[in-house]
Amino acid sequence: MANNFKVLTFAAEPASTSAGSEYHIYTAPSSTTTVVIGLILTNIHTSQVTAKVLLESDTTGIAGNDNTQTNNSGAGINSGTLDNTTAVLLNNAPIPVGSSLELLSGGKVILQPTDSISISCSVADKLSGALSIMEIT
Repeated sequence: MANNFKVLTFAAEPASTSAGSEYHIYTAPSSTTTVVIGLILTNIHTSQVTAKVLLESDTTGIAGNDNTQTNNSGAGINSGTLDNTTAVLLNNAPIPVGSSLELLSGGKVILQPTDSISISCSVADKLSGALSIMEIT
């Protein structure tokens, strides 16, 4: 297995603020597990913006060896294969003028093959940033 460190940068995204116009920063290639090391979002607008970061996953069978997962609300145990969906990693977080927001510093997120990270912003073309990852192939 090879470990490849990479940085992915973007200058001014997303291009549109309409519904469903998230900018896909990265999608894990097939047969590759990716460790997200960090994400920095910078406001390049003349006023405050808000940012949203999504982890989109279509992975199935993530419950573990016994295919059960305890329900956190105490309602019991869900049996069978569990499927991932879209998780909101950051929701409408304000980024002041001239500021950056560092996400996942100290914490890591694992992307399985075909999982992706995307962003959206309250104002079109006003987020710049960098995503640091390690691909395991």
